[in-house]
Amino acid sequence: MSTPIYIDGTKSIYGKISAYVAKKLLEGEEIVIVNANEVIVTGGREFVLGKFRERRDIGSVRKGPYYPRTSDQILRRSIAAMLPRKSSSGKEALSKCTVYAGVPRDLKNAEFQKVEKAVSDKVNGFVTLAEVSRHLGAKVRN
Repeated sequence: MSTPIYIDGTKSIYGKISAYVAKKLLEGEEIVIVNANEVIVTGGREFVLGKFRERRDIGSVRKGPYYPRTSDQILRRSIAAMLPRKSSSGKEALSKCTVYAGVPRDLKNAEFQKVEKAVSDKVNGFVTLAEVSRHLGAKVRN
């Protein structure tokens, strides 16, 4: 069994990091993402929060679709949407993905890498996934 790739999500753009991770998962890599709270969603604050609220409010309690509230599950769902979920290769790939909102104690000493294609310091309007999950009603720890 190969060692997993540890990725730090701080200041990474939501869609770009999701696409990168989905591609690596399909190649057979095992990926662990930390700091999902610090992943940024580009766009105006009202627009982004409204869009996520719309997604959350679609459907019913019984039938779904079920949209997550916590930042780690929001990021994992976006990665899953980029995989062929109905095939066995997509299900197997998603099972190799682990996402954490912060940094767990057992991974404190791990070597984290940044996805250079996903990190951007030049973004003007953005919202972090921690703010999005707080807006959706999740209890976010600082």
